[in-house]
Amino acid sequence: MVFMLSVQIFGVKNSPATRAAERFFKERRIQIHFVDLKIKPMSPGEIKRFIDRFTLAGLVDREGKAWVDAGMQYMKLSDAELLAKIERTPTLLRLPLIRCGNKLSAGQDEAAWKAMVAAG
Repeated sequence: MVFMLSVQIFGVKNSPATRAAERFFKERRIQIHFVDLKIKPMSPGEIKRFIDRFTLAGLVDREGKAWVDAGMQYMKLSDAELLAKIERTPTLLRLPLIRCGNKLSAGQDEAAWKAMVAAG
């Protein structure tokens, strides 16, 4: 039986980093399940998996335009408040978030993507 490697990409369509990830995996003929976070937020279990691996602070893009535009650098939010804000504004995250089996990556991390492909 041949197992087809597939990845799940959480991102937004107009994000250059998300498009780069899609292109990376398509070029390697890897099946992609794309979840547009502007249409469908991540499930609590899915976001928890990424938080457990990278921490909530590690998942947010503090240098990103969305973070600055929202004035987030001046806000003190609890984790629950920050999660709610992320659900409404997914561009606050270091996108794309990618899952391949138990392997995860956050942001445009080609080295992690190559490791996912090699492990597959």
